[in-house]
Amino acid sequence: MNSLWQRIVGQDRAIERLKQLAKTSVQSFLFVGPEGCGKEDAARAFATTLITGSEDDSSREANLIMRGEFADVSEIYRVGAAVDTAEAEDIVVQSSTTPLEAKLKVIIIHEVHLMRDAAAVRLLKTIEEPANQIIFILLADQLVPSLTTINSRCVTINFSRLTEHDVATALINQGVFPDTANTVAKASLGNLDRARLLVTDSYLARRQESFATIAMRLDGTGAAVVKIVADLMDQIDNATGALVIRQERELDELESRVLLTGERGSGRKNLQDRHKRELRKLRTDELRSGLAMFAKTYSDLLCAQPEIADGEEIISAIKSIHKTISSLGLNTNEILALHALLLKCPPLSVISRNNASLVG
Repeated sequence: MNSLWQRIVGQDRAIERLKQLAKTSVQSFLFVGPEGCGKEDAARAFATTLITGSEDDSSREANLIMRGEFADVSEIYRVGAAVDTAEAEDIVVQSSTTPLEAKLKVIIIHEVHLMRDAAAVRLLKTIEEPANQIIFILLADQLVPSLTTINSRCVTINFSRLTEHDVATALINQGVFPDTANTVAKASLGNLDRARLLVTDSYLARRQESFATIAMRLDGTGAAVVKIVADLMDQIDNATGALVIRQERELDELESRVLLTGERGSGRKNLQDRHKRELRKLRTDELRSGLAMFAKTYSDLLCAQPEIADGEEIISAIKSIHKTISSLGLNTNEILALHALLLKCPPLSVISRNNASLVG
């Protein structure tokens, strides 16, 4: 028998606490940690142990729950830029229904750090006093003001950002060559899900170069910005290749099951919805990672030349880049956001010229 917890990397402290909490009568939990740290898989593993009373990953229930297809484990994803009141109302309705197969019903709510204040207020009473057969698991990348009250009604489990060593070791254990694993681990920013995709991403080096050279390619004109953004969008499109291949394989597997068991209960819509979310999230992750590299070119310049003439402009550009990074994933128009950002950012050629003039 293999344990479900073996799937979770680098979170020993959180897992140990969840094993203890599985024996208690607590009904509302808040998992907090950065993207790709394993909190989603931990939520499914925890739901499995609550429903089956076992860590065994070979049971029918475990298999379905870990795939997001078990009737009594509902996973709620935001539709728009944030979990709004309508979605909160739907969660309240779901929490009033009884389980279909198990003794418990688990409701996992993703990205609650993006929940609107009104939605949090609507959910507060339900999360504070859930029905006897309902368990809530809320997932958040970070604690934000809108979660303050909800946080006080839940048991909070903190998940840490994975280290490069954690990510590389996990990849090597899955058969990835050490050199590739170490390279990918550095690019993953502690996101193991992303690292697994990057392993088969032949465009990674080219994409990193495109983002790292943005400041050098800017020349102060809109034409240059348009050309750079078009190149970046091509690079992001190329990044989806590995994920699309995996998704096509999952669709083929589903079609094979349908041929054997019939369409009823196949989970086709759930799979299609998940694939859309995965593609959207991948694009966001790659943009965030690339823009972080862009910001680093300015930061490195400041570190190397702290008295540089354009210091204030560079600092302003770094702030704008990080503001754009924060806005991604909120149904932001990627192309418009990049155009607006790059038009604000100083070209390295101009910075060098100004600095040379000052020195002269």
